Amino acid sequence: MSHYQLVLASTSKYRRQLLEKITIPFLSVAPKCDETPLTDESPQALVQRLAQQKAQSCPQQQPSLVIGSDQVCVVQGQIVGKPHTKEHATQQLMAQSGNKITFYTGLAVYNNVTGTTQCIVDQFHVHFRQLALRQIERYIEMEQPFDCAGSFKSEGLGIALFKRLEGDDPNALVGLPLIKLIDLLEAEGMTVL
Repeated sequence: MSHYQLVLASTSKYRRQLLEKITIPFLSVAPKCDETPLTDESPQALVQRLAQQKAQSCPQQQPSLVIGSDQVCVVQGQIVGKPHTKEHATQQLMAQSGNKITFYTGLAVYNNVTGTTQCIVDQFHVHFRQLALRQIERYIEMEQPFDCAGSFKSEGLGIALFKRLEGDDPNALVGLPLIKLIDLLEAEGMTVL
């Protein structure tokens, strides 16, 4: 174990739950970051930039490794955000029915002692079943995924929407690729086991 405090630059309950899996104590701090995409910014560049900005926006007094993460859902070449309403969730799931969508997750670890940041972009593909409107409406009623990009919770009943998943780490789909995070932490001298 290193002498660093681990900090998660996020208030997401989903990311906190994922990070708890590795059993290293951590602080959760709200990042200060404008998440507006830049003109002609690709999804990959967007999540990388925002992950870095989030990690670097949380100054700490003691030696810290600060984790920043950002994720976008891309459907037919367009970034899809959180639906916030039943109507938008229905529209998103109808557009995803029978299609392959991609999640890009930017992950950054900022070392406040060295001033260096490691950053990667992970991608995860979800292949949706062909869904009837009644199935979508029932799913939304049961799970109410209004705070989730793409309008589903893969860690819950959302799994019933999928035909196939394609990626290295299922945690990436929820918003924090733990396998790659462990690699980045180990590169900074913080071991999990």
